[in-house]
Amino acid sequence: MIRIFQKGFNYSQDGPGNRLVYHLQGCNLRCPWCANPEGLARTGGSERSVEELVEEVTRSRLLFFDGGGVTLTGGEVMVQMPQVLELLKRLHAMGIHTCIETNGLSAELPELFPYLDLLIMDVKHYDPAVHQAVTGRENTLVFANITVALNRGQALALRIPLIGGFNASLEDARGFAKLFQELGVPGRATVELLRYHEYGKDKYKQLGLPYMMTEAAKVSKEDCERFAEILREQGVTIVRT
Repeated sequence: MIRIFQKGFNYSQDGPGNRLVYHLQGCNLRCPWCANPEGLARTGGSERSVEELVEEVTRSRLLFFDGGGVTLTGGEVMVQMPQVLELLKRLHAMGIHTCIETNGLSAELPELFPYLDLLIMDVKHYDPAVHQAVTGRENTLVFANITVALNRGQALALRIPLIGGFNASLEDARGFAKLFQELGVPGRATVELLRYHEYGKDKYKQLGLPYMMTEAAKVSKEDCERFAEILREQGVTIVRT
């Protein structure tokens, strides 16, 4: 069974075209800016069998226009790895365009690559120690998975959630640029910058959880563009969805 806390269609923001997006329950990080705190716990949501989801996707195929398909996101997809692997195998065999969004912190991630048309992966920081201090885990495994994905020719879209005071300064931009050069990202993967937002703020109140983010986390469009320009200067392809 797969635990899901939300589903719905979205156009172009979670992969190409019109997509059926499943938010899977459970996460192995605790990022204070998380927009989906209801998906953090490994319990909760509704249980669906792989067979039920395959049937639902089959009924929805006519809606996958403009190169659309199915995207699995979270929470964190890899928390439910065995079921996710089974589902992606089934969808891939049906010719459905498949995509996952992940934080990349699983050694099992490459097992999914043969069944993925697109991998969307967060790169929250270039410094593992800073990443661990803020999210609860260091992220060298993210870098390793990027290397494996690139070496295998996996279509890869990287995302940086820009958070003021954490990773959004011009010094940080240069840190990311250096990391991407070392990993061989330029010309082989895209990078998208996602400015901090407060879309999940009210959810914390509803769940009785403290919301720790402040106004200092906000990043202006101008600062975001300056950040992007530093990456572009190093040959990184910046996209916006």
